[in-house]
Amino acid sequence: MATEAVVEIGPVAHGGHCVARLDGQVVFVRHTLPGEKVRIRVTEETKTFLRADAIEVIEAAPGRVVPPCPWAGPGKCGGCDFQHVDPAVQRELLGDVVREQLRRLAGLQWDGVVEAVDPDALGWRTRVQFAVDADGRPGLRRHRSHEIVPVDRCLIAHPDLPQVLGRSWDAETVEAIVSSTGDRLLVTDASISDEVEAEVDGIVASDGTTRGGRGAVTERVRTADFRVSGSGFWQVHPAAASTLVDAVLRAADVQPGETVLDLYAGVGLFTTFLAEATGEDGTVLSVESDRGASRDARRNLHDLPHVTLVGETVERALRQQALGERADVVVLDPPRTGAKKAVADIAALQPRRIVYVACDPAALARDLASFASKGYSLTDLRAFALFPMTHHVECVALLEKTASDLR
Repeated sequence: MATEAVVEIGPVAHGGHCVARLDGQVVFVRHTLPGEKVRIRVTEETKTFLRADAIEVIEAAPGRVVPPCPWAGPGKCGGCDFQHVDPAVQRELLGDVVREQLRRLAGLQWDGVVEAVDPDALGWRTRVQFAVDADGRPGLRRHRSHEIVPVDRCLIAHPDLPQVLGRSWDAETVEAIVSSTGDRLLVTDASISDEVEAEVDGIVASDGTTRGGRGAVTERVRTADFRVSGSGFWQVHPAAASTLVDAVLRAADVQPGETVLDLYAGVGLFTTFLAEATGEDGTVLSVESDRGASRDARRNLHDLPHVTLVGETVERALRQQALGERADVVVLDPPRTGAKKAVADIAALQPRRIVYVACDPAALARDLASFASKGYSLTDLRAFALFPMTHHVECVALLEKTASDLR
């Protein structure tokens, strides 16, 4: 098979590429838009499909722009998927992906749109992990490769991040973090100069031990502050936490005195506001198995006596009935792989509402199909462009018991 060819580009697919065909075989092509004619170079061949880069645009589609980042493009940095696409068109592509995954994997029709969140293009990523090459130069990896591309600037990185680029590092990785309150942190095993240490509020070794200053940052959402240790999980878009809290609370519609489960709860972001909604006459069980996040959650939630922290995996806590036999509302924010093993046990609690926060539309669609088999239907879904220039999209889905299953 030829390593280069001219093809017509078809629809966008999940993963940051579009679909084409070459000699009857499916080709996933990066750096393209639906409707374009491009010259491709095949980069990977399997028994069932090919992967390729577009190396020349012969006929461009509306929405194509000149990539603002010089490191975007075939053979360069793999961190972004859509630098060549206008932000509004990016959201249209993401919407097409969500629609296709819901239709194909769950048999659902969705006519919504992906909502913009400011900033909607550049300068948004508040946590960036840079790889370091053998010469000590920091950079980012090529697409589907361990090869490091040294870069002098990352345009999607938040401008207030600690300065990593342009310096030499004796480390494998250096993670830079800036919080919503302005705290700046480095997570690295590198030897840190006095100059670098003076620029940040804390340095944390990759094993989690604090090497200087504070080993955590403070994030603020509404009027609540959250401690997040080291490189613990927190949404990377500066407006993501507040956007998702608003969407979750609206979907959950928690009433005073109710029992609510917050599964895969992290440092307690949703738990805090769900507890506020239930009031002290209610109960919130916050489930998180990661030790670091659980420690932070204890600090963040210590003044909420009606919150119970459960330091187990969601699956184990549900299986052992550590969360009780009934719940009014369940909120879950599972990892990218979804919540497949927990679906049946969540449904068995017979909540009136299930609110599912998902960062992968394919995993979400598969789990929605499983929930449907247990009597829960999708009644609302919102999608947010919280990762501009990439193929990632965040969804908040509301599930309610179908009419035939109401008791």
